[in-house]
Amino acid sequence: MVHALPPPGEALDRLAGRLGAPLDSSLLSDRRGTRTWKIRGSRGAVALKANSPEQETVRAKAAEMAQEDDHLLRLTAAGALRPGYRIDAGSWDGGRWLAVRWVDGVPLWRALALARGPEGDRPSVRPWLRGIARTWATRLAAMHAAGWAHADVQPTNTLVTRDGRAEVIDYALACGPDPGGRLPYRGALTHTTAPEIAAAVLATSADTHIQAEPSADVWSLGASLFWCWTSHRPVPYDDRLGRPEKLAVIARGGTLPPADVRPWRFPGFEDTISACLAPDPADRPTAKELIAAW
Repeated sequence: MVHALPPPGEALDRLAGRLGAPLDSSLLSDRRGTRTWKIRGSRGAVALKANSPEQETVRAKAAEMAQEDDHLLRLTAAGALRPGYRIDAGSWDGGRWLAVRWVDGVPLWRALALARGPEGDRPSVRPWLRGIARTWATRLAAMHAAGWAHADVQPTNTLVTRDGRAEVIDYALACGPDPGGRLPYRGALTHTTAPEIAAAVLATSADTHIQAEPSADVWSLGASLFWCWTSHRPVPYDDRLGRPEKLAVIARGGTLPPADVRPWRFPGFEDTISACLAPDPADRPTAKELIAAW
């Protein structure tokens, strides 16, 4: 069944031959100027994104979608992204659209619901948590080896599959070895912003590009795991503060000790998370080292 706010017809026309008509679409989200649908056909499914044409951000969001498409092409060519993730992209009368492989998984916060409670302290959960962390680090390590940072590592951009693998999505803000001609990167989700990125955002004008490094991804990975496992964000601040004030707290580099908020004791896991959250980027493990640690 096609829900309200149908996807761009131009995209459906292009996808019909690949997926097999008739197509079925389900609107998954409509926020911050971007809409996402699941498009299903007889031969498979994709996730389709398009900018919201009636919002004031239409030009910026269309440019961001074109940028993500460029990133996907470059990451695939560099061997940092598996072929077949990017399906197709193009223009429509409201802006830009992008179709990527459908990942059958749930966001990290939902996936770790059991682990957040005392009942999560069971033998089967420990290797499962390590597997999620290890496969997540593996995805990032491939990008880092090619000279890229994802730059938007956060719980909603990480899906966990039924067999416990982490899949990374949303590459719009990624920072590659050639930053020329891109939209300025100014950080992503506040709660998982690395201290050095927070400091740089506060110290520069809104049109200045900040080049995110792989070490910032590692901090964000640790912050996301900390948050979704303990139910506490690693940097405590008053939610009533504005973004600049929150970034100022993050830039100071202090985080909650995992032992103060963990739902149950998991020494190796929480020690590695703490290492990811080191204030100095040089003190953090690399994604490749995290694979071995987890």
